[in-house]
Amino acid sequence: MKAALLGVIFLLELALLVAAGWWGFTLDAGWPVRLLAGLGAPLLIAVVWGLFCSPKASVPLPAPAKLTAQAACFVTGGLLLALAGRPVPGILLVALWAVDKALLTLAGDPV
Repeated sequence: MKAALLGVIFLLELALLVAAGWWGFTLDAGWPVRLLAGLGAPLLIAVVWGLFCSPKASVPLPAPAKLTAQAACFVTGGLLLALAGRPVPGILLVALWAVDKALLTLAGDPV
């Protein structure tokens, strides 16, 4: 079961990056701005995730801080989806992450 939960969390992380890109490419702006936002937003989230949130993070954080950083990334992704006109998928992204993270914690997986 733990492996399935880890697989789901990985897919949610990919969905987070897609959400950030979706927001950028659907901005009501010229194509250079949409291109910059559509590529830059997922890149920024990926850098933050790699530095602070991943299992092999470059900057090790205590568990509560790491969980806070992860939550901030997913809430940002949910807000970006809502700003792109997709509030229900945004809410689902955050809710599914929270449920999966809670189940992983109950299964004994460290943050």
